Amino acid sequence: MQNDVSKLIIQSFAEIAKDKGIDKDLLLTILEDVFRTMIRKKYESDEAFEVILNADRGEIQILHIREVVPKEELTNPVTEISLEEARKHDPDLELYDEFAQEFSIEDFGRRAVTMARQQLAQRIREIEKDNIFEDYSDRVGEIVLGDVYQVRNRDILVNHNGVELVMPKSEQIYKDRYRKGDTIRAVVVEVKRYNGNPSVIISRTSPLFLERLFENEIPEVFDGIIDIVKIAREPGDRSKVAVVSHDERVDPVGACVGMKGVRIHAIVRELQNENIDVINYTEDKNEFIKRALQPARVLKVELDEEGKNANVLVPADEVSKAIGKGGVNIRLASKLTDCEIDVYREVDEEDDIDLSEFEVDFGADTIQMLHEIGCDTARDVLKLNEDDIVSRTQGKISPEEAEKIIDIISYEFEDEQD
Repeated sequence: MQNDVSKLIIQSFAEIAKDKGIDKDLLLTILEDVFRTMIRKKYESDEAFEVILNADRGEIQILHIREVVPKEELTNPVTEISLEEARKHDPDLELYDEFAQEFSIEDFGRRAVTMARQQLAQRIREIEKDNIFEDYSDRVGEIVLGDVYQVRNRDILVNHNGVELVMPKSEQIYKDRYRKGDTIRAVVVEVKRYNGNPSVIISRTSPLFLERLFENEIPEVFDGIIDIVKIAREPGDRSKVAVVSHDERVDPVGACVGMKGVRIHAIVRELQNENIDVINYTEDKNEFIKRALQPARVLKVELDEEGKNANVLVPADEVSKAIGKGGVNIRLASKLTDCEIDVYREVDEEDDIDLSEFEVDFGADTIQMLHEIGCDTARDVLKLNEDDIVSRTQGKISPEEAEKIIDIISYEFEDEQD
């Protein structure tokens, strides 16, 4: 019976340990600790006991080793046994010999055995948590592929090799729609502990995710021939990626885009059709700003002494391109170049009116918003319609206000129009 219980305990936990990737020697150490805890609970000390484990044969042997002493000298029954009592088990024993008596696990009682199993399971869970924490800490920055198994209001739970990964709302591309069972690709960005439990955070919005996708799809990036210098990203909408080649024979932009755009299209599809501008990096800040504002054509860049602010002149019909829908192009260009960029249109100053002269009519805040969308003069505004003004200010100027602005400015040019 003892062997059956021993084998059952060792085999069951050996299987769990194997599934969880726990080393066999570590498992044996845990088993010994658990049984010594059982011994201490029953005898207050495990000093006189030896625990022998054989995982290969599935055997657990617990020996109680006591010194044989005269009955009148017996003071501690845990470490000593009288000669009369010892000879009941082995008639050949002499005084002061060691007497080893084997204990059955059942001798500790069913409750103690149950508690031992629970303690073993708890120790294995703790080791599993530590293994997960260490494993995924080493994987930060790597792309993982998993299956969605729960979609909640604020996050998505993903199963990756039996481990739960969490993708919070902030790490999801707003266009993403997932259902249970869907396959998902994301990058591991953080591993934390909550009440001792590991929490693995994954992301599809991190610039790191885009960088890893470039490495996966573009061999020259993976091999280090092309380096990604910096990424500016508004997930799901647009990204700008500055690249540089360490081999003058390799065009970094052409290599990243691929023949007929095949390489970049694979990345765009993964990112819900996010537009990706690949830009050839240069240390010339003026030139880098020009490239960062593409697809707009830049006529002139004026940088301050610290290189942190730039006034950029573009053709009048290129302002909308430079700013981009909702201002996304100019925002990303500013992030990419670490420079605050203000766009100004090329205009004929003759017969035009500076917008500041309309401050009494519109208010300083409205004038500032018009400046931010590239309108510095009255004629700049008249090149836009009401919908353009509402869209480019992201609704900060209402349709009614836009109509009023155009009407008032148009009135100033009525004579010329007549």
